[in-house]
Amino acid sequence: MHFVEAKGILTGSGGHFGMNVYRGCSHGCIYCDSRSRCYQFTHPFEDIEVKQNAPELLEQALRSKRHRAMIGTGSMSDPYMHCEERLMITRRCLEVILRHGFGAAVQTKSDRILRDIDLLAAIHERAKCVVQLTLTTWDPALCALLEPHVCNTRRRVEVLAEMQRRGIPTVVWLTPILPFINDTEENIRPILEACAETGVKGIICFDMGLTLREGNREYFYAALDRHFPGLKEQYVRRYGNAYELPSPDAPRLMALFRDFCGAHGILHRPADCFSFLYELPQRSRQLSLFDP
Repeated sequence: MHFVEAKGILTGSGGHFGMNVYRGCSHGCIYCDSRSRCYQFTHPFEDIEVKQNAPELLEQALRSKRHRAMIGTGSMSDPYMHCEERLMITRRCLEVILRHGFGAAVQTKSDRILRDIDLLAAIHERAKCVVQLTLTTWDPALCALLEPHVCNTRRRVEVLAEMQRRGIPTVVWLTPILPFINDTEENIRPILEACAETGVKGIICFDMGLTLREGNREYFYAALDRHFPGLKEQYVRRYGNAYELPSPDAPRLMALFRDFCGAHGILHRPADCFSFLYELPQRSRQLSLFDP
């Protein structure tokens, strides 16, 4: 872990913004796209870069905006990695978001988000908050191989249920689904049933498969060699160096996904899910001498 003074914290414009207070990750997920070389990491991925001035930068940015918007975090690096327990930078940023009346869309795999449920509920009461959990693998033993340093799927379902009890809407990312590993109905169906039981608003699934780019492909294949001997050769024969690696059973599994979500009233078209995530009733912000 190392600390930097960032020059800026928000990306995007208009209806919503993005924010990542960390770069890199300690969860160790074998498929992580954020390892890809296109993101130009200049340090080892597990050597977490901490933007130590993120709360101050966010304060400056939000103070100057006349219109409130949704602020998303977690798309590149999980905001609730192990280091967040001590550093509490994500929590401090949520406090800034609450103070200025903005909304938050938080994406994570970690149950550490429960520590901040008081802030998340307060943000939702004042503006809007959506908690997003990634669920990929129902079997705990398999989940421990694919996502080794974070709580398993069943624990994440408990987090979804707790958010529901506090009135905080949730969205699930059902991705990636790894060919020949977790691309089965026996894996997908219990995840969908758990989503319905906990009342998730939407499930994002672009397709049943995964993407591999230079950087994360090598890491993924090394993990296959460790945990699934011989499977890498099957991937190479079938997919070569393709970016998109759909499951051979993708059409049937996607039909299962769409039919289930439709029957249970769960948003499942990506465009509808994203509209829900980033929609915030627009109100003009009246700046005054008394603004913090």
